[in-house]
Parts: sequence; structure tokens; C-alpha cells
Amino acid sequence: MTDPTIFGKIIRRELPADIVYEDDDLIAFRDIAPQAPVHVLFVPKTPIATLNELKPEQAAVVGKLAYAAAQYAKREGFAEDGYRVVMNCNEHGGQTVFQLHLHLLAGDPLGRFGTPR
Repeated sequence: MTDPTIFGKIIRRELPADIVYEDDDLIAFRDIAPQAPVHVLFVPKTPIATLNELKPEQAAVVGKLAYAAAQYAKREGFAEDGYRVVMNCNEHGGQTVFQLHLHLLAGDPLGRFGTPR
């Protein structure tokens, strides 16, 4: 199944992106509208619209997203200072692209709801 979202187009290289990580299962790129000095999106290459649609046999993908984000934070040198990871689900949860993804936010102390203080 081909992912019709903007993320699917990035995965297929139909749209440009500042890609910071990629392997067989996922891709990570800088957000075009960052909410923090570091704002990277980690996206599975398998299309899954929301966390609600995740099937038991796909559950490992969430761990892969989290692991890749943690490794990126270590590699870039801000893991010890701290960072936030967020997964939004559906409209009321703030999801705007309906392809499962994880946001990594860092670079400044983050306020209570994810905005820099």
C-alpha cells in the first residue's frame, strides 16, 4: 500500500526533506515548521494512519522510532541535557499528517506543553 501523505512523498523522494536518518524501516527528517530549535520527525516507512490503527504485529515499530530518536539525541550531543518525544493521535490530539510519526523536540528547556520557555 502506498502512503498518500506528505510523509509518503518524502519517503519516495517525490518531495525534498532534510533527512537526518534512514534505515530499512524508518526515516527521520527535520520538521519544516519547527516548534523547538531541534524538531525532527521519525516516520515508519510502512503506512499506519494513527496510533489507534497500530496492529499487534506492528507494535515493534514504535520501539524502533523511540530507539532511533534516542540514538539521534546521543549522536547530536543533547541527550544528557534532555529532549521530548511526542506522538499525536487524531485531530484532538494534534495530529495533522495521518501517518504515524514521532516528534523529537530539543535545544532549549521545554515548557509544560512542549513550547520553549
